[in-house]
Amino acid sequence: MTVKVYGFVGSNATYRVMASLYEKNVDFELVTVNMAAWEHKRPRFLARNPFGQVPAFEDGDVSLFESRAITQYVARKYAGKGTELIMKDPIQMAIQTVWMEVENQKFDRASWKLTEIAMHRVRGGPELVAEYEKKLSDVLDVYEARLTENKYLAGDSFTLADLHHLPNINFLMETRVRRLFEARPHVRAWVADITSRPAWVKVMSLSPW
Repeated sequence: MTVKVYGFVGSNATYRVMASLYEKNVDFELVTVNMAAWEHKRPRFLARNPFGQVPAFEDGDVSLFESRAITQYVARKYAGKGTELIMKDPIQMAIQTVWMEVENQKFDRASWKLTEIAMHRVRGGPELVAEYEKKLSDVLDVYEARLTENKYLAGDSFTLADLHHLPNINFLMETRVRRLFEARPHVRAWVADITSRPAWVKVMSLSPW
């Protein structure tokens, strides 16, 4: 059966899942959810994700939601295909998990708030922008130190720890926040590397912007 992703082009969380599928060379169907028509709040979609958020995911009898959980399923289910996105060694996997948690708990919180402000989804004056730029800068300082020692966050190979950053980074690099990434040479090189991966370029080729 065809893998299905219920989301839409332009959704950061949907992009995250699509990137993982392209990295693993897994064919899938993107089923567009019309958010403007509130399709994500209708019973048919809520049966797939009771929180009414995209994406939802189906692979045969498997039904999932939450983008980071979906990418981990994809990485493990299709371990023999495409890019190895999960470390096999238990110690390396623990290190990878640390950086996946950092992305989710530290990087995403600051970067997503700045994304929302830039998209005018929330009101944000200079003080709020400065607050979240400081939070993001603190995270990027840690990344700069980490990437001085390793090519990627989890080690010397690209993993989900890096992939999960891509949607927010991609957006912020088109805003004034770009300077925070470019001010740190190892972070700058890492961003250039992961955003130029063929799987991500393929995702972005679908973007309407």
